[in-house]
Amino acid sequence: MNNQAEDIPNRLEGKNIARLVCCILGVGSLVAWNAMLTITDYYYQVFPKYHPSRVLTIVYQLVANVFISTLAYKEAKLNTRFRNILGYSLYTAGTFCLIILDLASHGSGSVGAYVVLCLIVALFGLADAFVQGGMVGDLSFMCPEFIQAFMGGLGIAGALTSGLRLITKAIFDKSSDGLRKGALLFIGIATLIELGCLVLYVTVFAKLPIVKYYRSKAGKEGAKSVAADLAAAGLQEQAQQVQQMDETKIIRLTKKQLLRQNIDHGMNLFLIYVVTLSIFPGFLYENTGEHRLGDWYAPVLIAMYNGWDSIARFLPSIKIIAMESRKWITFCVIARFLLVPAFYFTAKYADQGWMLFLTSFLGLSNGYLTVCIFSIAPKGYNGPESNALGNLLCVFLLGGIFAGVCLGWLWLIGNGSF
Repeated sequence: MNNQAEDIPNRLEGKNIARLVCCILGVGSLVAWNAMLTITDYYYQVFPKYHPSRVLTIVYQLVANVFISTLAYKEAKLNTRFRNILGYSLYTAGTFCLIILDLASHGSGSVGAYVVLCLIVALFGLADAFVQGGMVGDLSFMCPEFIQAFMGGLGIAGALTSGLRLITKAIFDKSSDGLRKGALLFIGIATLIELGCLVLYVTVFAKLPIVKYYRSKAGKEGAKSVAADLAAAGLQEQAQQVQQMDETKIIRLTKKQLLRQNIDHGMNLFLIYVVTLSIFPGFLYENTGEHRLGDWYAPVLIAMYNGWDSIARFLPSIKIIAMESRKWITFCVIARFLLVPAFYFTAKYADQGWMLFLTSFLGLSNGYLTVCIFSIAPKGYNGPESNALGNLLCVFLLGGIFAGVCLGWLWLIGNGSF
């Protein structure tokens, strides 16, 4: 029986199905926010004076950072299943509310409509705090391919939303009120994707044999956060044993010890997203000037970033090009700061071809380095420690995003946009 259980991770069919599900759930954890980013051209038309790409990103990240920090502190006692279900439910409700808001306000640019839009975005930030930390923590004690697939799904969400946005923009480009119609259709598709991910997580993910194996293993190591998932998978006896486990007998590193051992991973994630979000999306929408592509220019830049970010997130799954050296990862992260002056001078002196190239490289390096860090960080830790570490790394990631968004406002100094 034990040999049969140990053989589960090597069953290719079950493993590949689980990887596909993880990838789809990764899409669902970011498609709502990426939908907001990719229809920002519409919100610039509706709210031209309110810097929507910058303001909405700050609202989103402020809420996400506050809650992810709280949830990471309490992760050992949280019901991960309830946490993820609540997160995907909030995403689904939020995207649907965007449609209701636009229909109710008739696409007007009133202050009231903008305030409600900010509240919906805050709801997305809350959902992100629930889902990202919950899923990453959960997958961190499973095989690296699962976290790679989930992170790949995050990239696919960006590429998918950008592709759909370009398609809807082309379909309605010459029709009356075409930008609004395309945005509404786009948000409708995002709502269906979120609903599908919610159903997939509730009905399928916990019952996959390989997922049950890893959660059962983590439960024996003292991860009480998996109890509800074990019960949902039909393992009520194991779930009860996990809940009744004496916490004083569970041997695990403290969060402080985990942080001390992985501070380089945390800071690297922070710095990766400081650079990325200081440029994307605000700079690409507001500081790249007028070019031959006209109002297609910003959506194309966003699509190039998302496309290459998506491709790069799957590269570490190829062992020969996966970067596992912590020193080399740190070197690459620091070198990315050269992108800031590169974007400045390209926007000022170069043509749109160079800007497309730089934006592609920004996405490529962002996705690749992110997945490399999340793949190697949990190695050598038991279930409860890996869960805690995954949550801690998400705190650094979201912290970097928030810092980058705030620094992105510096691009507006001196151009009369304040």
